Order: sequence, then structure tokens, then C-alpha cells
Amino acid sequence: MKANTRITVSCNDRVGLVSDITGRLFDIGANLGPTSFALNGGTAKFETSCELPEDCPITECETGLRELSLENADITVEAIAAAPELKTAPDATHLIECSGIDQPGLIARLSEIFIEYNANIVRLAASATDEKDARIYTLRFAVAIPPERAANCLATLANTAGSMRLVFKFDEL
Repeated sequence: MKANTRITVSCNDRVGLVSDITGRLFDIGANLGPTSFALNGGTAKFETSCELPEDCPITECETGLRELSLENADITVEAIAAAPELKTAPDATHLIECSGIDQPGLIARLSEIFIEYNANIVRLAASATDEKDARIYTLRFAVAIPPERAANCLATLANTAGSMRLVFKFDEL
């Protein structure tokens, strides 16, 4: 799923609230991603990142949610952008992608390797998706690596990614 919308609903709690909100989102064709619901006193907060169908603009989604019987409602429906694919980047010599189960320090640990080989990050895009019972994190680097250091840099990246149980791939530009 490629989430393109973030929805937040804060309102007074009542029986059937989650059912009403998710039912309305189902009716307009939303595909829910990571979703949470919590109560704080008598105030309910529902949040989701979801994919809206192309024929349902954000304004229509928000209007549909506002038609529900929600007391003291604060509804936010906003577009979110996916991380760029990084198919090319000026001045980069390599496109590098690492993906796997999310863990602390992924960007820091991998980007430190570039310092050792005098490689410069030209662009970086990171995104996370929830798949089954794991959060998958994907990093894409467009990097300028000195030609004489490229093989060793890529080998070190591959070894580090492997030790972190990440899938590693690269393309030379």
C-alpha cells in the first residue's frame, strides 16, 4: 500500500465511533494502513495513514467524515507524499537501496560508511511500510563515490547491510 493521506479525528467518545469512522472510510474506498485509536478521558482520537482512491479527493473524504454524528469533532485530512523513488540524481555515481525490518540507527549506521570512502550523499529517500507483523524500512541513497574506492565502499555496505539483515542492491550510473 502506498499511503497518500493522513486522517485524524478527535471528538467526544461514544459507542460505535470506530465502526462509524472506518465504515465511512470503507464506503469511500479508502485502504487503511497503520491505524490507531485511543481514549483520553472522554475524548477519542482516531488516526490512520491510508490510500484514497483516485476518484475520491481529500475534500470529499473530509466532507464524508463531517457528515457523521461526531460531537466536538476536529477532523484533519491531509495529503502525504511518499518518499521519491530515486531513479537518477545529478552528480551521483551509484543508486543504493537497503530495505528490511525497521531498527534504530539504520540511516546513521549506513551513512557513516560513506565517510570512510570519501563518498558524498547526493540524495536520500527513506520510507516505512507495515507488512504483516513487521515494519519494513527502505532507504535509497544517490551517492557520488570516487571510482577508485567504489568497489570497497559497496562491499562494506553489502556486508553491513547483511549483518543488519537488510536486502542490499545498487546500480551504477
